[in-house]
Parts: sequence; C-alpha cells; structure tokens
Amino acid sequence: MSPSSKPIVIKKIEVRLLRLPLITTFTTGFGTINYKETVVVRLEDSDGVVGWGEGAALSFPNYSPETAITTYLGLKEYLLPSIVGKRISGPEGLDNLYSQVKGYHFAKTAIDCAMWMICSIKSQQSLKQLLGGKSESVAIGESIGIKNSIDETLEEISLRLDQGYQRIKIKIKPGWDVELVRKVRAKFSDIPLMVDANSSYSLNDVPIFKKLDKFNLMMIEQPLGDTDIVDHSFLQKEITTPICLDESILSVEDARKAIKIGACKIINIKPGRVGGISESKKIHDFCQDNNIGVWCGGLLETGIGRAFNIALSSLPGFKYPADMSPSSFFYKEDLIDPTYEVDKNGYIAIPTATGLGYNLEMKRINKYTKQKYNTRAY
Repeated sequence: MSPSSKPIVIKKIEVRLLRLPLITTFTTGFGTINYKETVVVRLEDSDGVVGWGEGAALSFPNYSPETAITTYLGLKEYLLPSIVGKRISGPEGLDNLYSQVKGYHFAKTAIDCAMWMICSIKSQQSLKQLLGGKSESVAIGESIGIKNSIDETLEEISLRLDQGYQRIKIKIKPGWDVELVRKVRAKFSDIPLMVDANSSYSLNDVPIFKKLDKFNLMMIEQPLGDTDIVDHSFLQKEITTPICLDESILSVEDARKAIKIGACKIINIKPGRVGGISESKKIHDFCQDNNIGVWCGGLLETGIGRAFNIALSSLPGFKYPADMSPSSFFYKEDLIDPTYEVDKNGYIAIPTATGLGYNLEMKRINKYTKQKYNTRAY
C-alpha cells in the first residue's frame, strides 16, 4: 500500500549542514576529530505539513565516497530543485523525479525520510504502522572498536554486557583477529558475538577465517573488498559462519545478485548507505522472501536519523540486534529532546506517535548549523 493517499506538493525546502561536538574525540586516517558533520532537510507541503530527514554521511570519504559536504551540495544543486513544486505520489515517487542523478545515497535518504514523515502525519499513522512494522521494541547490540589492548577490549565488553546490550560486535583487522576472538570467547563463552572486518582482508586470508570459524560467531561482517560479492561467495563456501554484507549492498538489486551467487547469509541494512527507508524496506522484503537475515546498522546519526532506523527495525525480518547506541553516547547535545534510551534489558521502545515520534530541538539545530539553503515553489 502506498504511504500517501493523494499526491504531495512540496512548497518549501530547507537544507542545513550541521557540525555537532562529540563527547570524545576519535581518530581516522584523516586525523583526530572532535565533531560530526551531518545534513538535515526540512520539507513543507502545500497543506503546511512538515517532514524532516537526515543524510548522515561522514566528514571523510573513508566509508563512502559521499561526505557531509557533498551531501549538502548534492541536495542544494541537484536533488531538491527536482522535487520542489512537483506533484509526488509519496516516497515511492521520488526516484522518477531524480532518476538522472546517480549516487548521492545519503542525500536521497534525507529527502526520502522527510517524505515518510509527512505521510505519517497526513495519514495519522506512526512510521512503524506506515511501514507495516510489528515489533514494539528493538534489541540493541554494541560495537567495540579497536582498542589499545585485548584487556581493554575485555573490560569494554564487560561494561556493555552489564548495561544490558544484547549482542557484542568487535572490530578486527589483520594482526588483530584470531587471538583477540580467542580471548574474548575464553572469558565470554556464550554471548552473542560477531566481528566486523570493514573490508580489511583478501582471499589470501582464508586460513584466518577458518580459524575464526571455530568460535561460534553470529556472523563476520564485510570481510573482503567493499564493492565485492564474487570473492565473498567463494569465502562463504569455505566457512560455516554466516557472512554479512554491508558496504557491498547499495540497493535491492545488489542484494539480489549477492544472494543469487551465495555471497552472504545476512545483510546489514543502513538506510543512509542504500538511499533511504524506501530502498531499505525493499531489501528487507527481498531478503525475507529468500530466507536471508537482516539487521539495522548505524552511521552516527543524530536522533532525527535514528528515529527512522528505529521504525524500520520494527519490520519482521529484522532478527538480529541493531547498532543503535543512544545518541547521548557520542553527542554532547542531540537534535531531539528527550533522546531515545536503551532500557536495562537492552531494548529501545518503538514510538507509536505520528511523525518523527520524538520532539525536535530547534534551538540546537539552529545552534549547530554551519550552512543553510532555502527555496520554495512560486
């Protein structure tokens, strides 16, 4: 069923590039930073109904070629001009309007989510209801980055388990893999555990994955190249642990090809990576029809982006805990207030209110805005 019963006409558009301070600094190959850039879009239709969406690309092209600044420019120069004043059937009608614009998945996510919010308000249904979700809450896992020592990693895992998290993911890389997992399993023999390789290995490393195969892991996430499915297909035949694809899957068509050749048994769905909630739902539905597990990943979204991730996770095919730590873990101030929290059992309640499901904090949005662009239909 279409999320909109009649065409929507977008009359006013606003896009903002924000820079939010982080609670702690983190280091990338581009240096140490203490902030996160993100882009938010505000759409207002001819009835005065407002929708917000977020394109949470990173500041540096170390996950995707798209960055926060290219998201902002792509929205301003290419995508938003193609929708303002047009009659749009709903989120499903967006692709036809900017079909000539290749890529810009994070930018497209911001528009797609804002349209879903408008449809939620106009239909008087929550995002969960509109999507066809069933769950009342979503289980949350925690991701542990590469630490200075294995002991430090073990301490972090203990802390997160005490906080109720339902699954632990640890990052691995060549030289920081088998011994790490061995010691984690020695201390935590029965916890749900997975590893994320972030495309750090090649088929030359098959012996490493055969060793990891012995530790009863839930999955190994994106072990090989970030655009690859062929080598993953070979690796999956060599090990029993499910391979989970992340960066390789940018669309439902990518998912279809990967599944057809046996490249994975699980897919991590990140709405920003695939272009929005609409494409995410298509991937979910296809995977469910083909007995492929899915779970929802995250990319340091603010509460605006996370609201849509949470609603998406209510769909029945999301069987594994999501990467969705509270924004209060990394942002000094979130863009929603109160922000969502994980309960003592490791779950987030899925909102039942219409629209975003959370209260926007406009003072903070204004405070952290670095660039802003407005346009309207005349």
